[in-house]
Amino acid sequence: MKIIRITPDSVVPKYRQIINSIEQALAQELLKKNDKLPSINKVCMEFGVSRDTVLYAYETLKKKGVVNAILGRGYYIKSTDWHFEERIFLLFDELNAFKENLYNSLLEDIQQRSNIHVFFHYFNIDVFKKLIEENNGNYTKYIVMPSNMNDTAPIIKTLPKKDVYILDQTNLHLREYSSVHQNFAKDIYNGLFKAKNLLEAYRRLILIFPGKKEPIGMVEGFTSFCEQYKKKHIIISNFTDEEILKGDVFIIPDDKHLVNVIKQSKKQNLEIRKDFGIISYNETPLKSIVENGITTISTDFCQMGKILAEMVLNTRRERIENASDLIIRNSL
Repeated sequence: MKIIRITPDSVVPKYRQIINSIEQALAQELLKKNDKLPSINKVCMEFGVSRDTVLYAYETLKKKGVVNAILGRGYYIKSTDWHFEERIFLLFDELNAFKENLYNSLLEDIQQRSNIHVFFHYFNIDVFKKLIEENNGNYTKYIVMPSNMNDTAPIIKTLPKKDVYILDQTNLHLREYSSVHQNFAKDIYNGLFKAKNLLEAYRRLILIFPGKKEPIGMVEGFTSFCEQYKKKHIIISNFTDEEILKGDVFIIPDDKHLVNVIKQSKKQNLEIRKDFGIISYNETPLKSIVENGITTISTDFCQMGKILAEMVLNTRRERIENASDLIIRNSL
């Protein structure tokens, strides 16, 4: 049974003819899962093509998840599902309400043409490294969310540069890569500036910044705004049951601390907006309801997913800052 056919005078590149032949054999059920493909040497000798041509064709099918390479034995059919244009490795830091919006938006625009496999590193650099090492070479595109972890750049640089997209957080070490990301320093500064008139009613701004997951740009933007407009301010790393003073405004990136601040205000019988204020970070549906609405600085995660999907499907190489805005509600 002849699987591969190459026409020497065809305008179709020879590597593409090899891929088309294998995909056609799969469609006709001439090849099944675990079947072995003709060896690279055999294809080279039969059709007079270079080893690099055959290897490129087989490796392209490997990236699409169609074949698997077994050291010393050759290439085998891994999956008969060959219809997707892209096979995408998506590495998230964690899944939460707003990241779920991002994922669903990405999936909505990309899933008909791509097969996406999702992984999570949970801010663990060893897990991050292991997942990338184990999956390098198995996908056509790599979408990576490095978060604020140090030492991710050398690991990411082991991946094929043209196939990598950085998501949500980027840094100077990753500036050569395409990305859809937030500019946290600018976003928090602009959000506070938009709320400047409302903030006049309060005496002090407090940023709750644990620093484990949150990007340092938040501190830069917060400090820059407060110093420029001479606002009394402090930065704390945690909030459990500390006393809330009247006239304080809390800027809260972590929803766990948002809950703690609201609980403490009720213990002290303080009225939100009148006695103290809250600006949360990252929009979720619940924040439009809790305490009659929590003011939020947030990027548009749905838009982020749509932009990324379009970039990946069209192999567009850009660095895009995703839009952010202040949503003013009852807590300010």
